Amino acid sequence: MSEVAREFELNSETLRGWVKKHQKQQEPAPDAELTVNERARLRELERRNLELEMEVTFLKKAAAYFAKDPR
Repeated sequence: MSEVAREFELNSETLRGWVKKHQKQQEPAPDAELTVNERARLRELERRNLELEMEVTFLKKAAAYFAKDPR
């Protein structure tokens, strides 16, 4: 950042402040609606999460079955 500030003959702290301000403006508001892509991604993650939870449940039952089966 210092190098860019020198190149444009700016104070590095001024540039740093501008960058922070820009980054803050780019952050979505906490109550902002999700975009179409974000909603699709959320749906996919929720589906995958449910699938993994079902696999874990099955594996727990299988482990319990084989743990009590004397062979």
